[in-house]
Amino acid sequence: MNTFTSLRVAVAAAAVLMLPLAQAASMSRPDFSASKSRISDTYKADKAACASLKSNAKDICVEEAKAKEKVARAELEFAYTGKPKDGTKVWTAKADAAFAVAKEKCDDLSGNAKDVCRQEAKTNHTKALADAKLGKQVAEARTDAAQTKRDADYKLAAEKCDSMSGDAKSQCTDNAKRTFGKM
Repeated sequence: MNTFTSLRVAVAAAAVLMLPLAQAASMSRPDFSASKSRISDTYKADKAACASLKSNAKDICVEEAKAKEKVARAELEFAYTGKPKDGTKVWTAKADAAFAVAKEKCDDLSGNAKDVCRQEAKTNHTKALADAKLGKQVAEARTDAAQTKRDADYKLAAEKCDSMSGDAKSQCTDNAKRTFGKM
């Protein structure tokens, strides 16, 4: 695979990872608390449903319930804050949850098949964490780029204000500071 194709794949993966950013930070505090309670109730119900199962099937069921809860909590936090850091936590929680469930499912196997199953789970986990890291780096790069653009726009606006004098200059400068968040 050549460098350009690798770059395109990396950018496409990052774009997919950042899709939830557009929907983030639109939740009120009461909605957040209610959703948190709903997640806890769902977890308790899912865990109770596992009680009728036996041996490893029960362990898998419990692990799936835990995984579902962890991912739901991470998604809720991200929906509430909208911070790129919390977006990365969602992808990390998904990777960790899938890994925990996959490891538990491997317990049904024995010998080399079990070893292969565990290695495959670990490999998938490593790949998912790498994708989460890539998404974090893309989000940080976007934030840095936006700040750099804002700073450049402010410098331009300030330079335009320098040609003025008196109240017009101070009003222009104040307006530029307000527009570009420099107050």
